[in-house]
Amino acid sequence: MPAEPKGESTARAAAAPVISGRAVGKTFGGGAVIALEGATFDVAPGSFVSLVGPSGCGKSTLLRLIAGLIDRTSGQLSVHDSDVKGPRTDVGLMFQKATLLEWRTAAENVLLPVEIGRAITAGDRKKAMAYLDLVGLRDFAFSFPSQLSGGMQQRVALARLLMTGADVLLLDEPFGALDEFTRERLNVELMRIVTEVGATTLFVTHNILEAIFLADEVMVMTPRPGRLARIVHVPFARPRKPEITLTPEFNALVAEVRDILGNH
Repeated sequence: MPAEPKGESTARAAAAPVISGRAVGKTFGGGAVIALEGATFDVAPGSFVSLVGPSGCGKSTLLRLIAGLIDRTSGQLSVHDSDVKGPRTDVGLMFQKATLLEWRTAAENVLLPVEIGRAITAGDRKKAMAYLDLVGLRDFAFSFPSQLSGGMQQRVALARLLMTGADVLLLDEPFGALDEFTRERLNVELMRIVTEVGATTLFVTHNILEAIFLADEVMVMTPRPGRLARIVHVPFARPRKPEITLTPEFNALVAEVRDILGNH
C-alpha cells in the first residue's frame, strides 16, 4: 500500500499545532477520581487523530476539555495558540447520538447552529443544502428524523457540525451505535468529508481497526487514571479504501496498538 507522501507528512509536522496539551489533567469529586493525568500531545493542522483505549480511560474527558465544556485541573491546553477557558466557536463536538430535533426537517436541523445566534439568510440555506449534499443527503433535506435511518441521522448531525464553521471537529464515538456495514461506509465518507473541508479532527473509538483506518495518528490511552501511553503514526496516504485493513502493514499496526493496550 502507498505510504503517505513525504512532503505532506513533513509539512504537517512542521506546521504549528492546532491543538496543544502539556501535562493536562482532570479530576472529579474533589480529586477523588482521576479521569486524566499528564497528557502531553500536539495535533497538526488538517490531521485526523484517533483516541483509543478502554472505557473510562479519559478519551471523552479529553474531548470535553478541548471543547471547553469542562475545566482542566492541571496542565496547559490551547487551540490555535489560545488558552482553552470555555466553549469556543472554532471547535465543534459531535456525540454518539445524533440528537436531532424530531419536529425539524434535516435542513432545519442543519441550520440550527446559525438560528441560535441570528436570523437565517438565503445564503445560510444555500450553505446548509451544500453540506447536506456533501454528506449525500440533499434528496432528504425536507425529511424528518423519524423518516431517516440511524446512519442518515448521523450524517445530518455531521452536516450540522460543519455548519458551525468550526475547523476543529471532535467526534465522540459518532458511529458506535450503528451496524458494522453502515459504520464502515460512514467511515469512508467521514474521511472524504474532513479531507475535503480541511478540518482538524479528533475521533474517539473503542475499535482499533476503525481508529487506524481513519487516522494519521492514534493516541493510545491507558486505563484509569487515563494517561497517554503512546502516539502511533499511521503511514498510509488518505483517502483509503476498506481493503487496506487486509494488508500486512495495516495488521502490524493493529498488533502494535493491541500490544500497547495489553501492557498497560
